[in-house]
Amino acid sequence: MTRTHADARTTVVLITHNRRDELLHTLALLRRLPERPPVIITDNGSTDGTAEAVARDFPEMTLLRPGRNLGAIGRNLAVQRVRTPYVAFCDDDTWWEPGSLRRAADLLDARPRLAAVTARIVVEPGGTEDPVVRELRESPLPGPDWLPGPALGSFLAAATVLRAEAFRAGGGFHPGLWLGGEEELLACDLLRQGWWLAYAEELTVHHHASRLRDSTARRVLGLRNTLWFTWLRRPLVPALRRTGHLIRTVPRDAASVRAFAHATAGLPWVLRQRDPVPPDLERSLAALERARRTSPARRYVG
Repeated sequence: MTRTHADARTTVVLITHNRRDELLHTLALLRRLPERPPVIITDNGSTDGTAEAVARDFPEMTLLRPGRNLGAIGRNLAVQRVRTPYVAFCDDDTWWEPGSLRRAADLLDARPRLAAVTARIVVEPGGTEDPVVRELRESPLPGPDWLPGPALGSFLAAATVLRAEAFRAGGGFHPGLWLGGEEELLACDLLRQGWWLAYAEELTVHHHASRLRDSTARRVLGLRNTLWFTWLRRPLVPALRRTGHLIRTVPRDAASVRAFAHATAGLPWVLRQRDPVPPDLERSLAALERARRTSPARRYVG
């Protein structure tokens, strides 16, 4: 039975940009959670009245208005205000199932070296599993017996509860990536510091994809950031091999051309900050790369 009293261990953080109606729906669902978590929203420069609607309808929630679109860095801004040991990320079109935040906090309480737990994602309105869930469930990475589920090499910010201490120790989301697969770099740096990431089947997040989503723009950013992550953290030979695979396998369209052009333009700062991982972590990254090549959730990168 799900307990109904409040749980003071977790703060929910989300970012939004010009999705007022979807955000208000999500906030209403978060308000009804039995855990009654504090909620911090970073409005990334919306021009559709989002901030005004949130301030009017959800005065108990913390609203941050940086005045411009910070992308994923808006989460960093929000985490600066977090005073709980755990932070649950979600998007303006995703929400946590009642009881999942409490269970996630229990899992993290019992495992001091566990940085994050990622939930099963259910796609609404149909109630089907997101294709990425199979990838999480079948992760090829080995891990200690005390993990609550398969060890992961990355996480999904729309469906993950993180230890705030670990998030800060990892530096948060990198400002250079802005948005789109930004989790991979932070996850890699957490693993390098000795933290663990895990999938937890017993946790659930619901996702009702926004009608305002620009899938082409997201694909451009995701592919660009995949290339940047590759050259920031992978050793030379794997980086060359990964880049070559992407060149051969991504869709041959204008979006891919833009992604590679943007990635090339950013190479000066990427190479200045390049810091390849040690061999043991590279073996894990290589195993994840092989597994993802057959994942239906990652067709845009081949």
